[in-house]
Amino acid sequence: MSPADTYTHGHHESVLRSHSMRTVENSAAYLIPFLTTGRSVLDIGCGPGTITLGLAERVAPGRVIGIDREAGPLAAARAAAAERGLGTVEFASGDAYALDFPDDTFDVVHAHQVLQHLTDPVAALVEMRRVARPGGVVAVRDADYSAMTWHPADPRLDRWLDVYHQVARHNDAEPDAGRRLKSWASAAGFTDLTCTASAWCFASDDERAWWAGTWATRVTESAMAEQAVAAGISTPDELADIAAGWRAWAGEPDAWFAVLNAEVLAVAP
Repeated sequence: MSPADTYTHGHHESVLRSHSMRTVENSAAYLIPFLTTGRSVLDIGCGPGTITLGLAERVAPGRVIGIDREAGPLAAARAAAAERGLGTVEFASGDAYALDFPDDTFDVVHAHQVLQHLTDPVAALVEMRRVARPGGVVAVRDADYSAMTWHPADPRLDRWLDVYHQVARHNDAEPDAGRRLKSWASAAGFTDLTCTASAWCFASDDERAWWAGTWATRVTESAMAEQAVAAGISTPDELADIAAGWRAWAGEPDAWFAVLNAEVLAVAP
């Protein structure tokens, strides 16, 4: 992201807790065949670096750089890298629209759940293409909020989805990014595309408690909550009711939630 874009989620503890569950295996499996020994990787919007560290372990001794707009998550990422003894990975502040690297630098350029938050995702993809070596890959994966589905039904969760859509679009972002990844990549000049999809699913007692717990807190305490109230989209009382809906959903033994993610592997020309 650039400093001018608004990050809908912000960096509240509940958001970082959600991001920290992400690994190469559960969030970038489509990219694994390209993570061969010695390859160089740029991970854009790396946050706390849990995916970045997995990328580094797979391509070692290849060079891996994770960038993010915010300094806070990068400190945690550096600490985790040091704890795991990963000397081939580094973390730095960066702007997705103006990457501080020469043309044709990386074998793999990766962005997970980033394009949905950008005011100009095509411009970011053009920049990602610029720093990818010819024949290298640009890999992007984003959720599609309208495609999320759950059981049992609860009008409070319906309202959560509506509020989230309104807040994201108030920020000139696109919460239903998943279905648009192919068209954005084509608009950025890519012609060799492989498009897939995969899902996160939360159904066990522990999974439901964790997922609902993160959202019950995010909907009342994160930047999203502040933005919803400031824009007149919701009120603190309504957001508290939505949070109660999340907790009630988690308590249902048959409850189930799925997050559809679209994936695009684009070969750099």
